[in-house]
Amino acid sequence: MRAWFAIPLWQRVIAALILGVVVGYFWGPGAESIKIIGDIFVAFIKMLVVPLIFFSLVAGVASIGDLRKLGSVGWRALLLFVVTGQIAVWLGLFLGTVVAPGSGVDISMIEQGATPPPNDTTWRQMVLEMVPQSPVQVMADVNVLPLIIFSLLVGIGILMAKEEGLPVLKIFDSGSVVMQKVTMVVMELTPFGVFALMAWVAGTLGLDALAALGKLVVLNYVGCLLIIFIVYAGMIKFLAKLPVIDFFRGIVDAIAVSYSTASSNATLPVTLRCAQRNLGVSNSVSSFVISLGATINMNGTAMYLGLATLFGAQIFGVDLSWSDYFLISILGTLGAIGAAGIPGAGLIMMALVFGAVGVDLETIALVAGVDRIMDMMRTTTNVTGDAAVATTVAVMTGEIDKAEMISADDV
Repeated sequence: MRAWFAIPLWQRVIAALILGVVVGYFWGPGAESIKIIGDIFVAFIKMLVVPLIFFSLVAGVASIGDLRKLGSVGWRALLLFVVTGQIAVWLGLFLGTVVAPGSGVDISMIEQGATPPPNDTTWRQMVLEMVPQSPVQVMADVNVLPLIIFSLLVGIGILMAKEEGLPVLKIFDSGSVVMQKVTMVVMELTPFGVFALMAWVAGTLGLDALAALGKLVVLNYVGCLLIIFIVYAGMIKFLAKLPVIDFFRGIVDAIAVSYSTASSNATLPVTLRCAQRNLGVSNSVSSFVISLGATINMNGTAMYLGLATLFGAQIFGVDLSWSDYFLISILGTLGAIGAAGIPGAGLIMMALVFGAVGVDLETIALVAGVDRIMDMMRTTTNVTGDAAVATTVAVMTGEIDKAEMISADDV
């Protein structure tokens, strides 16, 4: 048992992925008999959606501190987080539409579950439904968009309550930590779920499905690289007016740790050190922006949610309208905000986006096997974005020592 846990989770997942493909390829359709193991894993993921979003979002908003003290740093950081998040999710939708990685996969052998009906509500109804008439009912129905609105309002209420809200804040902080620990426990089931699901995919759907998953992985990396080297590099070049190469050289340690751990939270201390020592960002700005970003700035995840939703829609033949695209862009951004900064959080957020636009939740089972490979790159994108926003905001507010960035390059 100790030897099993001594192996890093990502290595166990990759080994399970390879073994599952081999077993499924030789076993054939009979591999569907072990799919129940993967179904249990996916059921655990669905179980985490509501409590994880609720606690993480409330704690994330309340961690800002005092609304009146946010000042220029707070609104600039939040604006950049939201704008880059929207760019990321629309990039994922664009790549998924142009390349169509899920097209051409024969799913006739899949016993599909109940697929939610496509979203055909008008934008007026959509806006009205964003207001939760009953938070308890919203949670029971896993109606995530009004749940997110309610969570944001609770977080703002805690901030407005000041000292009187501190006891409630501690509850949500503790709840957020507890749910992250629960998520990590569920993620320990990943190798077993991945093995069963990949055996099922390889045995039932054959090489076409594996090729489609390969396309999805490649598009995930392409999208993340575009965000890093166009969106973030453009932010550093044109908004911060700093050398792009110096910026990336300064955060190389954070990039390495984020890719290997697939966890924004685990990388947080390294990101802070890189921003302060190598980029010259002041302690106050870096601590606030990067800590907040580790909670709500998940652009790699936002891009992936848009891409994965189209992937599932193409596989299961779901027609999406422009209103669905806009709903995906909203939920992709807000879902990424609600995603915990730990490995596998993107899988949990899929359920909320898929259900809203009528994409079959079996898509989660299809992509679970390769999610860890993609998660490593998404986390690198998220961490790079935290550093880019912190650096840009520091320049805008005069809280950066440019000489320190230059001197760090000579070390």
